[in-house]
Amino acid sequence: MGKTTSSSGGKQGLGWMEWLRGWLYVIYEMLFQRISASHLQNPLPLPPLHDLTCIITGSTSGIGLQIARQLAEAGAHVVMAVRNSKAANDLIQKWQSEWSGKGLPLNIEVMELDLLSLDSVARFCEAWNARSAPLHVLINNAGIFSIGEPQKFSKDGYEEHMQVNHLAPALLSILLLPSLIRGSPSRIVNVNSVMHYIGFVDTEDMNVVSGKRKYTSLVGYSSSKLAQVQFSSVLHKRLPAEAGVSVVCVSPGVVQTNVARDLPRIVQAAYHLIPYFIFTPQEGSRSALFAATDPQIPEYCEMLKADEWPVSAFISQDCNPTNPSEEAHNIETSYRVWEKTLELIGLPLDSVERLIEGEEVKCRYGGQAEE
Repeated sequence: MGKTTSSSGGKQGLGWMEWLRGWLYVIYEMLFQRISASHLQNPLPLPPLHDLTCIITGSTSGIGLQIARQLAEAGAHVVMAVRNSKAANDLIQKWQSEWSGKGLPLNIEVMELDLLSLDSVARFCEAWNARSAPLHVLINNAGIFSIGEPQKFSKDGYEEHMQVNHLAPALLSILLLPSLIRGSPSRIVNVNSVMHYIGFVDTEDMNVVSGKRKYTSLVGYSSSKLAQVQFSSVLHKRLPAEAGVSVVCVSPGVVQTNVARDLPRIVQAAYHLIPYFIFTPQEGSRSALFAATDPQIPEYCEMLKADEWPVSAFISQDCNPTNPSEEAHNIETSYRVWEKTLELIGLPLDSVERLIEGEEVKCRYGGQAEE
């Protein structure tokens, strides 16, 4: 694989037709998501989940807050994996007092996790795995979209969107495999975005610094979301049926957040004209809750695996399976993204296979390497 080939055999970016199709998809989703999801109740009714343990990243605001609260109210043991422990503990106090008298106290705890530090991710996984407790659902919900901001890098040296939205959740998913296998049948649910349709990943320029593409926060965000789908597709293939771990990406839909400033004018205009079309965080949490709890998800994932479908399961905002972007179907690129990601997060290429066998895997981050 020489330097001449960019991410997809010489491809430097999306073709204009793909780009246009991607934008049409984003706009269509925004305009019609409420209609396509009109059959769903809000909040989404959940079955009793007393035997489930769920880790949710970024659960102090937005969609993550809704996911954490609703899973806890359905009886799950919820672990809020967050940067701001105080905010999480304040929320828990509030939820407990609102819940009191309706049943047993909510089973929620807080663990510190900073996705802008891969050391923090590795230490979190070490602490969780040390409990030897089963993990049934990992929800990689935390994400950033620094609209209109200049390019920023984490202290690990990676572009911040790529690290928070893709690299850190990838490291979390792989290092928590021993606990997920213990909790099998278990699930990894990645809260993705319809914006991955306009994303493009160049594995030789994950930080978007080579000058081949101009960096904007939109490029940073959409590329990181596509990378997550591509990585999930390979992880889904690498996990044998007997491991019992399903990998699912979900689109929450277009949710009320301040994402308009960096979007094309026509989309900005749509944003301001139609608050009616945009989901509340509670509505946006439904696809992730569905992917985390619906009993048919594992069979659906197994069916895709048996059919050798090129991408992992993708659930849209209306809780129906949908197809990720054309670029996400490029198997060769997905494998390149997989290999590059493992290299960047400091894991050997055969990590998944070794963890399934019950072996230990050394990660470059988290301090184990120095011991």
